[in-house]
Amino acid sequence: MTEESIEDLVIYEHTSEHVARITLNRPAKLNTITPAMGVRVAELVRQVNDDDAVRVVVLTGTGPKSFCAGSDVSALDQYGTSWQLRNRVDYARAIGNVRKPVIAAIDGYAFGGGLELALFSDIRLATPTSTFCAAEIKLGWHGGAGATQLLPRIIGYGNALQLLLTGDRLSAAEACAMGLVQRVVEPEVLLSEADALAARIAANAPIAAQYAKHLVRVSMSTSLEIGLGYENDTFVYEHGTQDAAEGRAAFAERRPPQFTGE
Repeated sequence: MTEESIEDLVIYEHTSEHVARITLNRPAKLNTITPAMGVRVAELVRQVNDDDAVRVVVLTGTGPKSFCAGSDVSALDQYGTSWQLRNRVDYARAIGNVRKPVIAAIDGYAFGGGLELALFSDIRLATPTSTFCAAEIKLGWHGGAGATQLLPRIIGYGNALQLLLTGDRLSAAEACAMGLVQRVVEPEVLLSEADALAARIAANAPIAAQYAKHLVRVSMSTSLEIGLGYENDTFVYEHGTQDAAEGRAAFAERRPPQFTGE
């Protein structure tokens, strides 16, 4: 990048001992993402997964107008041929590869790839003026990083197709009623609410938290019988961890547990 470094456009920071924040910082362009920014997101995901100190990630955008309006359309040619575009480093699917819980703190537009970033997050908080849109249909294509697959799983078949086929905008209140957003909060407390939620999650046993996320993801694509068996196996595994022993000891001693991820 010439004017701004890639580290300035996608900011990574630890906001507390066990919580990291990824901020899309291109507000003049509605936090749209270039190919280079997508590579940076994927690199940060690998860093997060490899850092045992990080237990929860908060994903946000520099507001207040836009969380992320998707890919920078003017930069799409940078991906190269259709085959190269197919094999691109995709920022939304990268977020889907984070093993730790991801909280999206949304203020403003979550359009196109920005909607897919939100969909690949695990819990979504949004401000009252935030809007959600699968806008690609108005450009001549559908979303390529999760919209057609995740929307029906999260908000149902009919609701998903209404968004995908019309490109209509969904308000934060409507998104909350459908289950796309878990809570609507005022913009001045959005990040503090996301951080507080992250802190509550991070205080719990990280192995159990990561397995819980993984099992819920598995439930989306497997049979109930297989999912129940897998759940029981991981439940038994967790009982043999040091964190489980600490949890039982803390319960008996009536004190907060100090989990270490072991």
